[in-house]
Amino acid sequence: MYWFQQHTLRVPARFAGVGIHTGQYVNVAILPAPADAGIVFVRTDVGGKEGLIAARADAVCETRLGTVIGNAAGVSVSTIEHLMASLCALSIDNAVIEIDGPETPIMDGSAAAFVAALDSAGRRPLGTPRQYMEILAPVEAVDGEKRVTLTPARGFEVAFEIDFKTSAIGRQRVDLAIDEQSFREELADCRTFGFAHEVEALRAAGLARGGTLDNVVVIDGETILNPEGLRRGDEFVRHKAVDAIGDLYLLGAPLIGRYEGVRAGHAMNNTLARAVLGSPKAWRMTALRQEMAHAV
Repeated sequence: MYWFQQHTLRVPARFAGVGIHTGQYVNVAILPAPADAGIVFVRTDVGGKEGLIAARADAVCETRLGTVIGNAAGVSVSTIEHLMASLCALSIDNAVIEIDGPETPIMDGSAAAFVAALDSAGRRPLGTPRQYMEILAPVEAVDGEKRVTLTPARGFEVAFEIDFKTSAIGRQRVDLAIDEQSFREELADCRTFGFAHEVEALRAAGLARGGTLDNVVVIDGETILNPEGLRRGDEFVRHKAVDAIGDLYLLGAPLIGRYEGVRAGHAMNNTLARAVLGSPKAWRMTALRQEMAHAV
């Protein structure tokens, strides 16, 4: 049902919380939008056209510890990746996201709260065919040991590999066919993570001011500091997959292709997205073919 036509929300979805980096409490309302409108953020504390920021890969202006999009007026919204991943997974093609501050709330550090908010609002079909970005040829970006690729596939697949020296993480890999069910069951509850020894420097740089053990998995040496421990043994790499899904949705359409990331992050994901947009022969926009439906 959701595969073949565009969707928006049935009614507005509302939530509020603290930004992990700014520490600022913000309110968010995700409003229905018409077909072909795409995803647009609106900074209501700025107002007017200067507050409009399109959720596009070419609008990304910062990728340190999160994805930030901005406009020509210098207005930005940060840490959008978990919300974008949730919109992607739940097949929300069109929405206006009103936010009264500079950063999307971190909630519990995962995508689960965004999924719940979208569920409460429901989905509404728009009667317009849904267009997919189908990858036709490999596109790759490499930076030392970091690598990201998009290659042709029958559906949307995400594979990610990380390797940290601490035994609290170690080497982890996840490889999933991504649809709404797999996102809900395998990825949505996986939280962002950070290292205790970096906190002081991050806060001195104006970052991590809203980070707590309630919204970040914190590693100190070989130890997980969160009293409840991990939600999954490989929660770390699964969260990286969530980030990648959100970053790739900034291409402006759902993907038919296989993403692979090795030791990568938001910067590499955006480099890959821009490389795709700069390689028009490597993809095409297409309506979903019947034989693809089971794989998307």
